[in-house]
Amino acid sequence: MNVKNFFPSAQLQPFVKSFTIIESEGGMQNRILPDASIIMAFSLQGKISYADDNVHTIIPSSAITGLKRSYRMVTYPEKGAVLLVKFTEAGATAFFDIPLHEFFNETIALDAFLKQPKVSQVNEQLIEAKTDAERVTIVENFLYSLYKERTKDRLVYSAVQQIVNNQGNIRIHDLLASLDISQDPFEKRFRKAIGASPKQFAEIVRLRALISQHANAESLTDLAFSFGYFDQAHFIKSFKSFTGQPPRQFFQSKFW
Repeated sequence: MNVKNFFPSAQLQPFVKSFTIIESEGGMQNRILPDASIIMAFSLQGKISYADDNVHTIIPSSAITGLKRSYRMVTYPEKGAVLLVKFTEAGATAFFDIPLHEFFNETIALDAFLKQPKVSQVNEQLIEAKTDAERVTIVENFLYSLYKERTKDRLVYSAVQQIVNNQGNIRIHDLLASLDISQDPFEKRFRKAIGASPKQFAEIVRLRALISQHANAESLTDLAFSFGYFDQAHFIKSFKSFTGQPPRQFFQSKFW
């Protein structure tokens, strides 16, 4: 597997974290864990597929994947290649009119909610491109064409920052107390802008942070406790749903 990362232009940095091109020389299968960012994908070569609950689906030539509560297995064919756009939290709202929670747990073809000629054009340009830098520029221009200036929801951004700063280990009740808003309107605004409920988003952030700190932990039990998992059975169940494996098996495998 060959992975190349590219930084977005200055104008897109508030909305896009990175562009990534993944190439598979001999074909491969990759375990993808839930992420706190919405992902847009453009197939550059070969038919790439994913499996949810053992149901295999071919990824459209251009698609968007919302936040997910569980892992996904992605299969690349020989010589397969894909370009991924990783949005910042709430960054996708600058380009799409559809509420982001409608993407939750879904992968949807771009031409299902964008004008088909525009999507077909970017797909054709990517096929004709000669270099990776040219491909990234094509996708950036595509995003510029979709951009709509919107008022930033500062309350939601504040909530996201608190969740991230606390590595997801924060109670929604405490979060609401600091924001001075009732639960129903807050959750509606959060889901629309981020693509998941505050609780779902926090759980993604928490488990990804826990996994990233595993190497520095003296024991898995202590690590889980430090992230607010006081019930071992609950932790194992959440972790297995997130990764597809029990904790010890996951950390012993070659897939993370």
